[in-house]
Amino acid sequence: MRYQNPRTNRNRAFTLIELLMVMVILAILAAVVVPRIVGRGEDAKVKAAKTDISNLESALNTFEVDNSRYPSSDEGLAALMTAPGNATNWHGPYIQHAPRDPWTNPYIYVYPGQHNPQGFDLYSTHDGKDTSGNELNNWNANQ
Repeated sequence: MRYQNPRTNRNRAFTLIELLMVMVILAILAAVVVPRIVGRGEDAKVKAAKTDISNLESALNTFEVDNSRYPSSDEGLAALMTAPGNATNWHGPYIQHAPRDPWTNPYIYVYPGQHNPQGFDLYSTHDGKDTSGNELNNWNANQ
């Protein structure tokens, strides 16, 4: 029979202090990383809305080139998908579907615009209220 030394056959495990140190390190990493990630969702929505506004501007300008006018406020963005009755040179559809902003609100289109009297105002009401002074529009130079 072979002699086994109880010290060499001891189960290896983490001590309580080692586990607490790992928990502290993970907590510090989470405190640094999580705040940076949390704000990214809203930033992504703002960038998506700005991209949508730019794409809609392009479609509206193409409509204007084809028809020598922008759609009226009553016709709205729907005039980019289906021809209005008085659009004799309509070559659409200019967009495939009526986009909604990333907060699921419709984009607001006004022609003639209050901020762009020679053109149109296009903006997002990302908080659900009619706040045409927000930064998500086609007349703000800070976009």
